[in-house]
Amino acid sequence: MTSSTAFAEITWRGRPQRIEHAWVGDPAARPLVVFLHEGLGSLAMWKDWPERLCRAVGARGLVYSRPGYGRSTPRAPGERWAPDFMHRQAHEVLPALLAALQVDAGAQPTWLLGHSDGGSIALLHAARHGARLAGAIVMAPHILVEDLSVASIAQARTAYLQGDLQRGLAKYHDDPDSAFWGWNDVWLDPAFRSWTMEDEIAPIGCPLLAIQGLDDVYGTLEQIRGIARRVPQTQLLELPACGHSPHRDQPQAVIDAIAAFMRG
Repeated sequence: MTSSTAFAEITWRGRPQRIEHAWVGDPAARPLVVFLHEGLGSLAMWKDWPERLCRAVGARGLVYSRPGYGRSTPRAPGERWAPDFMHRQAHEVLPALLAALQVDAGAQPTWLLGHSDGGSIALLHAARHGARLAGAIVMAPHILVEDLSVASIAQARTAYLQGDLQRGLAKYHDDPDSAFWGWNDVWLDPAFRSWTMEDEIAPIGCPLLAIQGLDDVYGTLEQIRGIARRVPQTQLLELPACGHSPHRDQPQAVIDAIAAFMRG
């Protein structure tokens, strides 16, 4: 990140929340790209990729850590997220943050760029507010729960309890338990097994690019192909030799594809 982090104050779930965020790119540039991180991600875990993308497309970027992640306010003791946790991020947290930062998506070209859970959040927000967006880019999003996803997330629990995952996440989260268990508990909750947003994304009217690696262990290509069946203007990018994080596995290829999509 070329910009130091700051904090915005919002109220969510009945209490104040401190939201870690940073601006990247040229402050005078248009459009704006809002980056939405993965289920175990944070502002810092994006590293310099948002800055690289913003330079390539001539945009300013807003990167932030959702509540429970990074240096944002951790989950309250005993707080468990419900199966609608991504809906609440899309419909409550993101609008509150944009309002706190005085970002009017309708007054400037604004793009959402989400990865994994962040991609799902971007889709849900676009389904409700797409008329105010220039477009959306989603990488490895989830629109339904697959057996592959559940199996990989169960393996992540073992890695957190018995391996080095907790130590690795501590580099990026003030409270790694808040980040990990908020995500892992809800994804492995039997009530979440029937979660889907397939029908909810149909109203998306803005341009949409959906990207997924052929070697993604958290979802099959049905995730993005299912989006394209419901949102006809969707452009798909299916990347060989690429796992769950296209921007890490093939950073320049993804930047080039996004730049061409935004110009188009």
